[in-house]
Amino acid sequence: MHAWLSLAIVALVLWGITGVTKKLSTNRISSERSFLWFCWAMVALSGIVLLLVRPHSALGTVVVICSVAGGALNGLGAWTSFRALESGGKASIVISLISLYPLLTVVLAVLLLHEHLTPMQSAGVATAIAAAILLSLEPASKTEP
Repeated sequence: MHAWLSLAIVALVLWGITGVTKKLSTNRISSERSFLWFCWAMVALSGIVLLLVRPHSALGTVVVICSVAGGALNGLGAWTSFRALESGGKASIVISLISLYPLLTVVLAVLLLHEHLTPMQSAGVATAIAAAILLSLEPASKTEP
């Protein structure tokens, strides 16, 4: 098995568990407090990585800007996911919808990086869009006669 595939599977498992822990925390404390604890965990992990890996001293401006923007966007995405869960979203639906973010990456990669999709990959995108629509449908509320 390729190293990248093993790491991707580990990420899938960790993020899958994270969806449940996010919901459990927002059931008991506010989304803001949950997010702050999430941030503290990221700071601690960042410190560990900094101890293990020496950062490059001569990074280009674009690399730094893209890295900071990526971190900020990731943080804002995490915060809005906590808010979605706190405001009554079911973890099974919210986390599944949020996990479709690669669709935007695919669109941006095609538009900005001029990447091409195979017919099979295009079918996967269409299936993911259909899944998002089906997941977001709420059952009709029953009205009493």
